[in-house]
Amino acid sequence: MNIHNTSHGSKLLALLDNKKLPMSDKSKVCAAIEFYEQWLHDLSSLKSEDLLIDMVKKLNEYKNYIDIELIFKSENDFLYRQNGQLKLSNSILEEFLPFLFDPRLIPGLKNFKNLRSGSISSFSGLSFGPVYLPTSQKVSLKVKDQDFSVAQKHRIQICSVDENDKSTTNDLFSSDFYISYFAAEIKTNLDKTMFQEASQTAAELKTSIPSSKYILACEFLDMTPISTKLTAIDEVIILRKTKRISSYKRSDFSTYSGRQSALNLYQDFIEQNPLSVDGFERILIHLRQVFPEQNNESIDAILNRGYF
Repeated sequence: MNIHNTSHGSKLLALLDNKKLPMSDKSKVCAAIEFYEQWLHDLSSLKSEDLLIDMVKKLNEYKNYIDIELIFKSENDFLYRQNGQLKLSNSILEEFLPFLFDPRLIPGLKNFKNLRSGSISSFSGLSFGPVYLPTSQKVSLKVKDQDFSVAQKHRIQICSVDENDKSTTNDLFSSDFYISYFAAEIKTNLDKTMFQEASQTAAELKTSIPSSKYILACEFLDMTPISTKLTAIDEVIILRKTKRISSYKRSDFSTYSGRQSALNLYQDFIEQNPLSVDGFERILIHLRQVFPEQNNESIDAILNRGYF
């Protein structure tokens, strides 16, 4: 696999080339790349009956290595302080979720063709400019980056029509785009601002594709829970089932001496609150609803059940 084209892999390679990376951390980043490549191989090779359990186990092993061994134990402060900007840790989940897009976990996938999963820019709206502009410039197709989505590629073509002779003009707008039928935003620490931003994104998606699902997944909760019934978000899933470490404890983590003193606390917290199988099963439940194994919507089937 060309890791230049993968979400997390490209971040590792960019980190290795980062001129600000301390020399003493370079060998550890190289070791992380080797671990990463083995992780991808292991995920791709799993064939057990407990597939999801084994996948999540591999995920926790790799993520703990990056979060604890590479970042938290670093004798320099660069990796810990720049982790959010580098998107080193939070891109791991983006890379993992496409592995759930598997007929062994979502049997209904065998009924659908031309689906793509991953981090995809997807359709979120269509608008038209002033009348004096040519059609090729008048039409604006809006897309939104999704951390993880399952989408199909479509093409739209729009041209002006002469009302008198019904002929079309050569002034044509044409664009390929993806429609997401399932989308997930992924956060490390979910706070209220992130929740509100996700609510807006979900509303845009549902306006364009009413049958779609939008999930907000996070590792740690950093806010008071708000009912998703008041939003277009289908569900918020807290993958570690716990709150974020309190700010007064985290304040020591920005220095090496502080991280050394807090290592046992941090390591115990991470290992005692792993990314849960239950959380990913919730994601799969929503995916199975979007891509059902049985989908008979004939009039006889509707009349037999008595509702639609």
